[in-house]
Amino acid sequence: MPEEIEIDTDKLRETIDAELEHASNTLLRTVALTTAIFAAAAAIASLEAGSTVNEALALKTEATRLQAEASDQWAYYQAKGLKSAISEASKTAWLAAGKEPPAELAANQQRFAADQNKSKARAEALEKQRDEKSSEADHLMHQHHFFAQAVALLQVAIALGAVAALTHKRVVWIGSVLLGVAGGVMFGYVLLQ
Repeated sequence: MPEEIEIDTDKLRETIDAELEHASNTLLRTVALTTAIFAAAAAIASLEAGSTVNEALALKTEATRLQAEASDQWAYYQAKGLKSAISEASKTAWLAAGKEPPAELAANQQRFAADQNKSKARAEALEKQRDEKSSEADHLMHQHHFFAQAVALLQVAIALGAVAALTHKRVVWIGSVLLGVAGGVMFGYVLLQ
């Protein structure tokens, strides 16, 4: 009977284990690095999301204040219109009685008409400012939604990175990278607009 050939498998096993450990450490370092980058980007995107929503709310508040001032000007405009109509009615009553109306009635009517024109111009200017503030706030809210979506994608990428580190699965890490890049692209797109 021929002698069995002995193969030193212990050394082979040690070499395989060392290679697996080295590959595993490389994957873990790569996962840790990409996850840290995604976490930093998520933090910045989150700050931008909060900043844009706060600014949008401040602009909406300003638009509401401007609307209140415009409403006050329109009420003043109507009051002067009523005073002018009362003055016209008084003038008509004087004429119906066959008497000459006092000169102050005509002066009052002119003053009321001038006040009405000024009030109308102020109200329209305030409404224009209101519309500008409201439009700017709407734009910021639109940006906020993109920032929030970028943050969500980056957070999912971070979670997948943790799963990849625990399971040592490269395919999970690739999914993490794809979602993180998508979140980063979305964040960059909104930031550059």
